[in-house]
Amino acid sequence: MRSLKIEMGTVEETEEMEKAKKAEEVEIRENMGVIQVQENLECYVRRIVPRDETCYQNARTRWDKIAKPLHSLGLLEDAIAEIAGMTRSAHVHLDKTALIICCADNGVVEEGVTQTGQDVTAIVTGNFTRGNACSCLMAECCKMDVFPVDLGVVGSLKDLGTKYPLRSEKIAHGTKNLAKEPAMTREEAERAVLVGMKMVRECKEKGYQLLATGEMGIGNTTTSSAVVSVLLGKEPEEMTGRGAGLTDSGLRKKVQVIRQAISLHQPDASDGIDVLAKVGGFDLAGMAGVFLGGALYHIPVVIDGFISAAAALLAAALCPAAKDYMIASHASAEPAAKTVLQALGKRPVIQADMCLGEGTGAIAIVPLLQMASSVYENMSTFQENEIEEYKPL
Repeated sequence: MRSLKIEMGTVEETEEMEKAKKAEEVEIRENMGVIQVQENLECYVRRIVPRDETCYQNARTRWDKIAKPLHSLGLLEDAIAEIAGMTRSAHVHLDKTALIICCADNGVVEEGVTQTGQDVTAIVTGNFTRGNACSCLMAECCKMDVFPVDLGVVGSLKDLGTKYPLRSEKIAHGTKNLAKEPAMTREEAERAVLVGMKMVRECKEKGYQLLATGEMGIGNTTTSSAVVSVLLGKEPEEMTGRGAGLTDSGLRKKVQVIRQAISLHQPDASDGIDVLAKVGGFDLAGMAGVFLGGALYHIPVVIDGFISAAAALLAAALCPAAKDYMIASHASAEPAAKTVLQALGKRPVIQADMCLGEGTGAIAIVPLLQMASSVYENMSTFQENEIEEYKPL
């Protein structure tokens, strides 16, 4: 317990502040529904196993028998076969899909590494609830449900909409400024990861067959660049881009802040939670939990752009088998995006120079996957058409 500060007011007033703080901490813990966080997270991760190779190979065989030129749908065929392995079923149905958007603020914004202020996080989070955001409008086109989640938004969340109600799972009111102190405690990092895993479990129970990852948090390209720099052992200059639009001097400042934070905190690249706690963000933690949850509950999870890929890399650091349940949507215009996907062993389906975030790239691949699954499930075979099968040359 922190000591009483008599000079700040009466003892009674300070005690009331202590009680209020404790009450808020209890409420946050109750929202998580966990007590022994570290034990639970480790327990969940130990239960994750690789995809089912038999189902994957059966799906590849099915593709080769469909009456069309071999491998002519390219990466879409690969993705459907991978989904069969993830779900442990030769049948692939993608009728019910959802986007999970992890929203949180990042204290590093204090360092002037962004073009906009921290208040934008709350504004855009509110737009998600009203369906008035790029990702929501795109999701409507392919009938995806949207679940915005508040893990640590600082600003006032008022006048929220009811179209996509905001899920409150706040860990804290934003992270600390990683340039000066660790972004969060280890326990906070683990709790945020568990939020993402819990969201996936609930989606599984509701019958969702595919999940896409999205985020909102001003400053999160800075945290993402810091995380991937550590995990991949790369220089910050290689892993850092302009985000939502920095000048040359702004980019230099951003790189300097990341380098300073890594030097100050010395995150352990072999310990994903340590990296996350020292230089990450609550939004990254939540998405990492979504990827781990996908692996645990056998639901394919789509990587969006650079920030989402950074979260996927964190998940893979915590459990390498989690990579088996990830699908890369597009190659973000952020400079490190392709490097991260290569480290994950993933090939993006879409090349469109997108870098919006929110899950927009992940959404864009969903109709393609749905069309491919329709061909896979419904098209007749060479044998049914009495046509000689194509042979690999």
